[in-house]
Amino acid sequence: MLSVAVVGSGPSGVYTAQALLRQSLVPDVRVHVLDRLPTPYGLVRYGVAPDHEKIKSLQNGLRAVLEDDRVTFVGNVGVGGPDEVSPARLAELYHAVVYCVGASADRRLAVPGEGLPGSYSATRFVSWYSAHPDAGADPFVLDARSAVVIGVGNVAVDVARILARGADELRATDVPSAALGALEESRVRDVHIVGRRGPSQARFTTKELRELAALPGARVVVDPAELALDPAYAAPEGLPGAPPAVVRRNLEVLRGWSAAGEPAAAGGAGRRIRLRFFLRPVELLERDGRVAGVRFARTAPDAGGGVRDTGAYEDIAARLVLRAVGYRGVELPGLPFDAVRGTVPHAAGRVLRDGVPVPGAYVAGWIKRGPTGVIGSNRSCAKETVASLLADAAELRGRAAADDPLAVLRKWGLRPVEWSGWLSIERAEAELGRSLGRGPVKIPDWPGLLGAARDGER
Repeated sequence: MLSVAVVGSGPSGVYTAQALLRQSLVPDVRVHVLDRLPTPYGLVRYGVAPDHEKIKSLQNGLRAVLEDDRVTFVGNVGVGGPDEVSPARLAELYHAVVYCVGASADRRLAVPGEGLPGSYSATRFVSWYSAHPDAGADPFVLDARSAVVIGVGNVAVDVARILARGADELRATDVPSAALGALEESRVRDVHIVGRRGPSQARFTTKELRELAALPGARVVVDPAELALDPAYAAPEGLPGAPPAVVRRNLEVLRGWSAAGEPAAAGGAGRRIRLRFFLRPVELLERDGRVAGVRFARTAPDAGGGVRDTGAYEDIAARLVLRAVGYRGVELPGLPFDAVRGTVPHAAGRVLRDGVPVPGAYVAGWIKRGPTGVIGSNRSCAKETVASLLADAAELRGRAAADDPLAVLRKWGLRPVEWSGWLSIERAEAELGRSLGRGPVKIPDWPGLLGAARDGER
């Protein structure tokens, strides 16, 4: 039997397990899918916006893999951190280990004032409304009238949409009670989504963009003068390097919004979502010890496809600033790491140390290729890594492996949460929702999750 550990139960990890199950070269495979959290599905559970029910339904496909008899879910087992299992010790338990640990760190703006209270990463905000147990009770200032989201990708659109969406519409989702209550009391009326480059270089998809206009009580505002600065605005079919069809559709949507003009002053529950372009953040402004706004340098297209500063500046007042400018992989102690790329060096998924493959160590997903692509991109990435692993199978079987890795983990003082524990968490979340007159509601804290898991293991 070939014993494989997959570290990470998000899409890349589960697709790796699925590729191992579907291959026929090595039929006797046993897969343990490990996760630091007691819950599976990774970013599908804790990164997809709660109102994106279709994308969240991907959990059903991931679930089918994790329920396969040849797969064991091993939650509440971290790798590489303090009081966690080191990669070296994990390698003692399995013939091969595939690390699918994603890119958990957010990129910073590196501007003065970024550390002020009221300035957060979009990742932290997403974790808060997604009930990630590491998020805690973050004090987001939703009594602010204006919020700035820096970045023009789908994450920026997601957090802006949640800020602009009414709490009543989120009541049918699994948003935790504390976040729902804060959103219900939110006074945010203006949400600015700001990018340093033009709309043709924005990373959002047309579907995500159009969802902004579908929000009840919200109006999208686009400055036609900023659109006109983009060389691709008049003729998007001439844009190099990006899918012209996507760019054309995005620009058509933006053109329609800009033609609608500025709405009347928002009153009551009305909200504005302002899409801004060619503005580069240079400083977060402070008042009374917390963020009060963002100072932007006005940019313009240059001859090389980038932007240049024009010498002009603009301040946007805001007591809540969220940066959504990308993710970075985090070094896993004991594994090689490329600090520039934020990835583990590899050759077709084989981990490389000083250019030489590390026996039994592999990577897939964002920690392998960087934070690029959509959820489905992880399938081909996982298949490539599994192909490398299978090509090494004869050598891997010669390595020592534990007969019962979970027993060894428990001997080391860990308390793995198996699938029965996760099912118990699901039942507890369904019961919590019923008690609140809602559908299932996520348990947002470690004690609650682990307590519910242990109830199912008694």
